[in-house]
Amino acid sequence: MLRLIASLTRKQKGYILLAVDLALVPIALLFTYAVQALPVPAMQALIEARAILPYILIFAAGVSMWLGIPFVQLNAYEARAVGLTAILSLLLAAASAGLSALAGLALPPGTHVVFGISYFLFSVASRVLLYQVVTAIYRRAQPRRRVLIYGAGTTGTQLAQALRSHESIDPVAFVDDNTSLHGALLAGLPVHQPSRIAQLVKDRSIDRVLLAMPSLSQPKQAQIARRLQKMGLEVQALPSFAQLIGEEALIDKLTPVAPQNFLGRAACDVTLAEACDSYAGRTVLVSGAGGSIGSELCRQVLACRPKRLVLYELSELALYTVDQELRQLVEGTAIEIVPVLGSVTDARQVRQVLAEQGAQVVLHAAAYKHVPLVEANPLPGLANNVIGTRTLAREAARAQVERFILISSDKAVRPTNVMGASKRLAELVLQDLATRHAGTVFTMVRFGNVLGSSGSVVPLFQEQVSRGGPVTVTDARVMRYFMTIREAVQLVLKAGAEARGGEVFVLDMGQPVPIIRLARQVIESAGYTVRDADNPDGDIEIELIGLRPGEKIEEELTLSGDLVGTRHPKIFCAREAFLSEIEVAAVLRGLREALAASDEDAARALIRRWVDGYHQGESVSRASS
Repeated sequence: MLRLIASLTRKQKGYILLAVDLALVPIALLFTYAVQALPVPAMQALIEARAILPYILIFAAGVSMWLGIPFVQLNAYEARAVGLTAILSLLLAAASAGLSALAGLALPPGTHVVFGISYFLFSVASRVLLYQVVTAIYRRAQPRRRVLIYGAGTTGTQLAQALRSHESIDPVAFVDDNTSLHGALLAGLPVHQPSRIAQLVKDRSIDRVLLAMPSLSQPKQAQIARRLQKMGLEVQALPSFAQLIGEEALIDKLTPVAPQNFLGRAACDVTLAEACDSYAGRTVLVSGAGGSIGSELCRQVLACRPKRLVLYELSELALYTVDQELRQLVEGTAIEIVPVLGSVTDARQVRQVLAEQGAQVVLHAAAYKHVPLVEANPLPGLANNVIGTRTLAREAARAQVERFILISSDKAVRPTNVMGASKRLAELVLQDLATRHAGTVFTMVRFGNVLGSSGSVVPLFQEQVSRGGPVTVTDARVMRYFMTIREAVQLVLKAGAEARGGEVFVLDMGQPVPIIRLARQVIESAGYTVRDADNPDGDIEIELIGLRPGEKIEEELTLSGDLVGTRHPKIFCAREAFLSEIEVAAVLRGLREALAASDEDAARALIRRWVDGYHQGESVSRASS
C-alpha cells in the first residue's frame, strides 16, 4: 500500500481527493433527507432528486477545483483549508436550493442548510480519517523513532504539535518537574513525573529524549542529559523559539572569560626595549614553536624584527597553524619564516637545521609537560625533555650559537613527578654545558603555571563548565603560581637577553593561588552558581578527586630559596648547586641505557639518584619538603 501511495503524483492524489469530495455529495444529501421530517423515505427523496444531482456534482467539482481544495496536502489541511471547505459547503447549499426550486422539488428551506452543514462535516472528517490512515500506513512501513519530551511548557507543547506530522518521529509522552501538570493531557500526550522515565522507556520502547526547557540553565540541562544518557537514551536539547529567530543569544553564558581575568593581580607588561637587541637582525630558532609558549615566543620575537625565524615543531598540525599565523604578521617585511617539522632528539636533523639556517639564538620550549601523561609514559618524557635538550644544546654549542635559552618549570624544584624531574635534569645538563662552552651563553628561565596554555587548568575548568560540571579539583589545599602567557614570554626574552651563562632565572609570579578558589571564579564568571552544602540548588558542583600521581600540594621556585635580584624587579637569579661534568655524563649514560632497555624502573632509580628532593609518587607541601 505504501508503495502505491508513494508512486502517485501530486495531481493523481488531488484527483483521488476530488473523487472523495464528490462521493460525499450524495451521502450528505441522503443524510440530510434522513434527518428531515419529509413525507417520503430518505432513499425515495434522493431518487426524486436525481434530476438535480448531476448538476450539483458538476458544480461541486468546478468550485472545488477553483478553490484548490483537492490539492491541499493531508498534513497541511488546517484552518485555511477548513475555511475553503466551508465556502464550498455554503455554495453547495445555495446551489441545492436553486436547483431544487427549478426542478419543482417541494423541500423545506432548512433542508438545504442541513445539507451544507452535513457536507462540511463529512468533508472535514474524511480528511482527518484519510490523514490517520495514510499516517498509519507510513508508520507501519517505516520504523519511527519514539521520543519522550522532557518539559511540558510552551516549547514542549509546540514541539509535540510539530512532530505529529513528522514521518520518522513519534512523540509518546511528556515528563516535567512541575507536579501540577502530572496526569494532565497536553497536545494529546500525557504528562508524567521524571521518576517514571525508566518505566516509560521500558513500556513504550522510547530511545530518545528531547529536552524542551530552553529557559533552564545550561549546567542543569547537562546534568539531566547525563542522567538520561546513563539509562542508554539519546538526548537532544531544543533552543527556545526566541533563540531560533535571533532575539535571544544561544550561548551567552558559555562565552569563555579570558584566562588572564583569573590572575588575581595586575599582569606585568614588560617593555623589551634594549632586550630586543639580542634578537634583532638575527636568525632565531624556536623549538616547540607550535605550542602555547612557543607560539607566543615567536610573536614577540617578531616584534624585535629578526632576520629569520625558524619554527621547529614535532606536530604537523601545530606547525601548520603557527606558520600560517606568523606569515600574515610578517607580510610586507623582510623577515623570513622557515617551518621545520622534526624532533629535537634527532641529532642529525638538528645539526643540519642549525647549520643551514645559521641560527644565532635558540629558544628551547619543546617539552612534554603534562604531568599525568608523562608519569604514565616516563621513558618518552625523559627522552624528549632530557635527551632532546642535551641534543639541541650540544649541537647549538658546536654551531657556535650566541644564546641558548631553556624554558623550565617550577615543577623542577624537588619534583614528585617524572615531568618535573626531567626538567631538572635538563637544567643540570645545560648548567654543565655552560661551564664548558664559553662561546655560547646557556641559560634557563623557571616559572610556574601559565594561564591559557595547553593543558592549563583554566581552559579545563571552562570546558567542564560548558558541559554542566562537575568542575574537578584534586585537593582543596592545592595552590599554584600563575602568569599570563604574554608576561611569562616577555620576562623570558628579557632574562635571556641579560644572561651571561649558566644562570637559573626565576620569575616573580606573585602569591600562589588556591585552585579551589580559581574553580569557583571560573564558575561564577560564566554566570552560574556553585552547588555545595551552603547552596544545594546551585548550578555546578566542585568535586574533589584526590591528588594525581606525583602532584604536589604547593609548588616551589627554588631549591635553596637564595635569590639574587637583577636589573628587572620581576626577574631573579637562583643560586643552586649543579653536577660535575663526570656526574652529568653518568646521568646521560644511565638514561640512555634505561631508554635502550625500555626499563622504567631503572629510569626512576636514576632520577632518585641524581635529582635532589625527588620523591616518587608522594604528594608533599612546601612545609613538609
